[in-house]
Amino acid sequence: MKSGRRGKRTSKVEVTNISSRGFWLLLAGRELFIPFAEFPWFRDASIAQLVDVQLPSAHHLYWPRLDVDLAVESIEHPDRYPLVSNPPGSTPVRRPEAQALRERRPAYTPGNRRARS
Repeated sequence: MKSGRRGKRTSKVEVTNISSRGFWLLLAGRELFIPFAEFPWFRDASIAQLVDVQLPSAHHLYWPRLDVDLAVESIEHPDRYPLVSNPPGSTPVRRPEAQALRERRPAYTPGNRRARS
């Protein structure tokens, strides 16, 4: 006896695993890791809130229960998005690794033309 053909996938994006350090999304046949250290607004979310993720467009993710919007590129290349959003009324902060990168680079001064940018 053979099984019938599989149907189409109904979910274009899904959470495949959750750990104490972050969670994985399956998106367009690839798996992306979202670390809580770089995306802190997910750290205290419930499983139900994390798995309720939508893909309004190919490059945009939305978690309606958390009211969080993310560009897929910000997950793939967090170094290009150094600011981390905080609750309303607070000052945005830089991602820890972006801050560390800036601290390792020597500052440019007119007498220091060989300083790396």
